[in-house]
Formats: sequence, C-alpha cells, structure tokens
Amino acid sequence: MNLGTLKLFKYIILFSLLSTLLSAQSLRPFDLFKKGIEDNNTLLVIGGIQGDEPGGFMSASLIVSHYTITKGSVWVVPNLNFDSIITRSRGRFGDMNRKFSKLSKKDPDYDNVEAIKKLIQADNVKMIVNLHDGSGFYRKNYIDKNHSPYKWGQSSIIDQNNINVDKYSNLYDISKEVCDYINKSLLKKQHSYQVRNTKTKDGDIEMERSLTYFAINRGKAAFANEASKALPVHQRTYYHLLALEKYMDIMGIEYTRKFALKEKELKNVIDNDIYISFYDNKINLPLSRIRNTIKYFPLNKKQIMDFKASNPLMVVLKKKNVYAIHYGNRRVTRLFPDYLEMSNINENIKVKVDGILKEVKIGSLLEVRKNFYIYPSKDLRVNVIGFSKKYRKNEAGLVISKKQIRKRFSLDKNGKIYRIEFYKGKKFAGMLLVKFDKNIKFALNTNEFFKNKI
Repeated sequence: MNLGTLKLFKYIILFSLLSTLLSAQSLRPFDLFKKGIEDNNTLLVIGGIQGDEPGGFMSASLIVSHYTITKGSVWVVPNLNFDSIITRSRGRFGDMNRKFSKLSKKDPDYDNVEAIKKLIQADNVKMIVNLHDGSGFYRKNYIDKNHSPYKWGQSSIIDQNNINVDKYSNLYDISKEVCDYINKSLLKKQHSYQVRNTKTKDGDIEMERSLTYFAINRGKAAFANEASKALPVHQRTYYHLLALEKYMDIMGIEYTRKFALKEKELKNVIDNDIYISFYDNKINLPLSRIRNTIKYFPLNKKQIMDFKASNPLMVVLKKKNVYAIHYGNRRVTRLFPDYLEMSNINENIKVKVDGILKEVKIGSLLEVRKNFYIYPSKDLRVNVIGFSKKYRKNEAGLVISKKQIRKRFSLDKNGKIYRIEFYKGKKFAGMLLVKFDKNIKFALNTNEFFKNKI
C-alpha cells in the first residue's frame, strides 16, 4: 500500500467512524446569532452549507466571536450544515445547496432547509451572503486548468445583474464593488477576485436549486463569496472577511474587531484563541496545542455535559465512553472520563504565585514564572496532576515548581499547562490550571475570557 492510498484509507475510516457516531443522533440544528440592534436593514451571513469548505464557516464563526456590531444589524448562521462540518463532507445527505427548489419532507435536511428559508424571508433581512470555498481560480478567459471559467475560487457570485427590489437591486454593481475592495488588499497578485454571473434564470438547472437563487426570487439581494480551495484556510478566511466587511460598509453597518486583519494575526486567532469550559466554569480548557487525549478527566455521569465554547463551531460528541471535542471539521482532543460526583463551592481559592498572594476563582488559569503555592483549606483537598512527590493525599501547603511535575501529565503538547484539582470529600469541586512560562509578567483569569464569549 503506497503513502497516498494509506492516507485515503485513513480518511475513509475517519469518515466512517464519524458517520457512525452521528447516525445515532438526530441532525443538529444550526445556530443563529443576532448582533447589533435589529432594524429593517439586516445582513444575513451564512457559513457551513457545505462541510468541506472551512474558509466559509470559519469566517462566519469569527464574525460571531470576534466582531462587535456598533451600528446596524447582522445575523449570522455559522454552521448551517453542522453534521457535514463534523464529518468533513459536502453533505451527509447530499448537497444542501441544491435543495432550495423542491425537497421531500423525508429528506433528513428538510427541517434545516425550511428553517433557513424562513430566516431568508424575514422582513428585516435585506441582503444575504453565503460563504463558500471553491475550486481553483475563476477567470473569465481560459488560462490553464486551474485558472478558467470553469473554476469557482476567488469570485463573487451573482445569479443575475439586477433584481426588482427597493434596496440593493444592482447585484452586479455591488459585487464589482466588493471585488475591487478585496483586490486592493491581496496577499498575492494571483489571488485577485472577479465577478461571476451564473445567469441562473437562463437555464442553469443546478443553480436554480441554490440558496441564493431562492433568496433573489423572494426579493432579497443575495451573493455567494467563494475563496479558493488552493489556499490555506486562514487565507480563505482572510478574503471572506474582507468581503463581509465591504458588504457591511455598503449597507451602512459599522463594526469593531478584536484582531488586526492581517495574515499572521488571523492565523493566530483561528489556531490559538480557542477555549471551552464545563460545569459553569469549574473547568476551563485552552485548546491551543492541547494533547490528542486527556485521561482521567473529571465528569459527572449523571449530568448531561454542559459546555460553553469560545467559537460556535465547537461541539462535544460522545462515543461509548469517550468524549471528543470538535472544532469545525477537525477533532481537537478526546476526553477519557473519570466519573465523579460534583460539589458546589463558592469561595475563592487562596494561592501564592511567584511569591505574590492572590485569590482566584475556580476555573482560573494561573500564569507562573517559577512556582506556586496553594493555601491549605480544611474543606478542600488539592491534587496537582503529575506532581512527583509520592504518598501525599493533599498537595496544598507545598511550593511547587515545573520540574516537580512530570511533563507527560501536561494538558498541552508544549508541556507548559497542568491541572490542579480540588475535592470536597470524594466529590470533585473544580479545577485550576497553571501555565509555566519564564516570560510571563501577570496572571490571567480565564473566567474573564468566558464572560465575554458567546
């Protein structure tokens, strides 16, 4: 078996496992996030109609998690076809973007398609942008097999030049304005955008069944933005966000974002600004560079796993006795549970970090240069996971440095983040994380992070 065949075999096995995992569950409904102040001039952004196009759904998710709408109204559906995102497929039950003309009630996608149709037809919504990743680079004239009229990438798609509506009727002019705006900020000259008019009503049977054609026939200005699959995901996301910002500008919608729209900064946000919390912030996990598996993870078997995530593309799936955290179409880590009863504690934890006294909430992340010390409490027992001293039932009252904790017990692949677990009797009371870094100047409380997340 050659290397290419082996990789293909691995993907087939992964898809099969994920499909089996999802088959026992009902299809996941999509999420809707309403940002700004609702008015009669709302932009509806849609990502994830096809689960093998991560640039589209990643861009929509960042509008949710990293943008603030300061004027106007934006609705975002970042995960329209969430099951196909998780399984890395175009669609578990066929291409959802070809189901907007006629669809049987027996089709598994029926409920989600009907629900998004209702959103599209909402009185508030005046413009729709559907985000895609397309093959190659669209060019009006044939250059080569990757740059031709038969490709879709790096294009702004319209079904026709104009529609008969009061607002945003000039689809071609708007699309051209978006392309011109993107072309002023290209990462490479060959990434340029062009308008592609599919002229759907002239007999394009495929496009007649699409979401955008459904929308324009309901009196809505609708566009598809295509980034090229030839580009890495963060670059696709870059171009989608440029397009969305221009659509917002055209509609008079104003915004702020939490990062500079530059290639390196954007990649860092996508890869590293990701967190998940469990049980009302008793456990917070930074997912950047997290290990592939985490063993003996405290979970309550009697309670449905309740979590909050920094990004709407995150989900926790259970198969047999393992919980997998997914972020878009990649599995981030697997949790092997240690089932415990949970105890509620309200008091802060008294700690000393590099000799400085602090009181922190359960769920916090302590950033440490040299060492930390957990003050003893008559009610709580402390377990530092991986601490090398043997035969201690309670590790409060000890000054602990990184060299005293075995690296293989770290949460992250860099060997910097470790767990401090608290128990009240035999019940799990919560967790602190400690991150060792010689360059750290202050401590971060991740609870503050989660307060500002979705």
